[in-house]
Formats: sequence, structure tokens, C-alpha cells
Amino acid sequence: THFKVLDRYRDFTLLELKLETGRTHQIRVHMAYINHPVVGDPLYGVKKQTTEFGQYLHAKTLGFVHPRTNEYMEFESELPEYFKEIIKKLRD
Repeated sequence: THFKVLDRYRDFTLLELKLETGRTHQIRVHMAYINHPVVGDPLYGVKKQTTEFGQYLHAKTLGFVHPRTNEYMEFESELPEYFKEIIKKLRD
């Protein structure tokens, strides 16, 4: 997992992550391993940081090779409003 720091707050850091393999729980395991667990992760994270939205992970871009057509497919998704609101609160 490759990561880039996008912004730092008092107790949190906003990261951009790029996966090489996409293994199950890869982001969650790797972030916990370097002692920076994902906020809201009940399995690998800080138990008292559970949130009403679950884990604070967002897949902006997903891509894969279609198993039947072998065509590469890519999908993008904007950051949800509740993520934007949380980031705004952290900045203020």
C-alpha cells in the first residue's frame, strides 16, 4: 500500500492510498500495522473511535479487468457529503 499525506489535523491525517494487490482488509491491516488505524474500524482500529458512518474509507477510483470480456473497467465516485462535513470540521 502506497500512501500520500493530503492534510494533517490535530489527531487525524487525511491520506490518499494506492493498492498494489487489493487483498482483503489490506488498507485496514497496513494502516493499523504502522500505528495509524482507520477511524471507525472496529476490528483493527481504536475501539472507542466507532462512528455512525462506520469506517472512514472512500474508494474514489476502482478499476479491474472484467472476467468475461477482459475489458479494463474503471469507476470513479466523489467524496460523500458527510465526509466533506467531517473534513471541514477537522480543518476549523
